[in-house]
Amino acid sequence: QAQLVESGGGLVQAGGSLRLSCAASGIIFMINDMGWYRQAPGKQRELVAAINPVGSTNYADSVKGRFTISRDNAKKTVYLQMNALKPEDTAVYYCNARSRLDGQAPWSPGAYWGQGTQVTVSS
Repeated sequence: QAQLVESGGGLVQAGGSLRLSCAASGIIFMINDMGWYRQAPGKQRELVAAINPVGSTNYADSVKGRFTISRDNAKKTVYLQMNALKPEDTAVYYCNARSRLDGQAPWSPGAYWGQGTQVTVSS
């Protein structure tokens, strides 16, 4: 049974930093693209950043230069380092896993989601 467990959210002032972690179990980590999505109140869920098994990455324009996604394949964990946070980054952040065998387009969301972790940036 696939399980993604996020941690690291919280309240931070604008300009601050947070690091999110997502521990995966029940999936073959090395064949999964891993992504971070976020959803703010009243808005659609959107891709923040994604990384494939060999480390290629994709970022939303709004976070380029501020956020860094990384993964530790041995620990089956993906990270999101968020720097220079802005109030508009406030959202629930979700971890996502997509098998590269599912036939979907690159960087599209996969079947597995975490429960989400709240990030709140105060001005």
